[in-house]
Amino acid sequence: MDSESTVTTCYRHPQVECHVRCTRCERYICPDCMREAAVGHQCPACVREGARSVRQARTLVGGRVSAVPVVTYVLIAVNVLVYLAELVRPEIVDRFAMVGAGLLGPDGEHYLWVDPHPAGFTPEGLVDGEWYRLLTGAFLHLPPTGGTFGVFHVVMNMVALWNLGRLVEPMLGRVHYLALYLLSALGGSVLVLLIAPEDAVVGASGAVFGIGAAYYVMARRIGVDMGQVNRFMAGLLLWLVVSAVVTSWEGHLGGLLAGGVVALAFAYAPRDGRRTLVQVGACGVLVVVLAVAAVAKVSALTGGGVPQ
Repeated sequence: MDSESTVTTCYRHPQVECHVRCTRCERYICPDCMREAAVGHQCPACVREGARSVRQARTLVGGRVSAVPVVTYVLIAVNVLVYLAELVRPEIVDRFAMVGAGLLGPDGEHYLWVDPHPAGFTPEGLVDGEWYRLLTGAFLHLPPTGGTFGVFHVVMNMVALWNLGRLVEPMLGRVHYLALYLLSALGGSVLVLLIAPEDAVVGASGAVFGIGAAYYVMARRIGVDMGQVNRFMAGLLLWLVVSAVVTSWEGHLGGLLAGGVVALAFAYAPRDGRRTLVQVGACGVLVVVLAVAAVAKVSALTGGGVPQ
């Protein structure tokens, strides 16, 4: 007399009869739960567990590997969209440009800073507590008919960001790269505040110079042939000197220095459990140094008072 066959069902779908086991946990799985494996099939839970146990590739500085420079593309898109907004609302430039100390006259014109200021004049810039200008100015550019370059200001910066970002972002990873970009922009704005607080400055070039510094640091860290890299840096430094005649060299130099400091911290942090702590700590120290310098300068400009 034949024995009665035992009916086996999927552990995730008990109502479905099945006869295939997961090669990892040996539980029965139905066709909907089967996932191709090197040998046989695995259930979804084992596939997820296997993915967690696989060591994820990292960049030299500890960031996640990313073949597509998404952050670079997003930054370019943001800069272009802001520029289009400037074309529609030109007053955006005056409202968000990097200005350390200025006066808005009763006639709506902009005047050089004096303290105390005459009646009818109102402070504008960081001396009026507009600290956001330290970063917003880095996403603005000259209007089509403004300054020496006009529309080529945004075009040149975006071309440089496109070329450098596609090289540096994969070296660092997205989070490290974004931190580098923002801290470079901040460093450029703070140096403008310290040296030329009455200048109204716009442009992503401070951040771009910071990325250029990171390109040099990372190339040396990786050990590539430095011939082409050195030629690039020579051209970048030459532009820093030449641009002093027509642009804000303070913003360029500040971005270059801040970007170099951040890149050095990222590239040479110990490759063990302390790496993240060292990198975050270095960025934090840089932010504190820049913040203290900015507050001290604004305090000096306002006669000892710091606007809130």
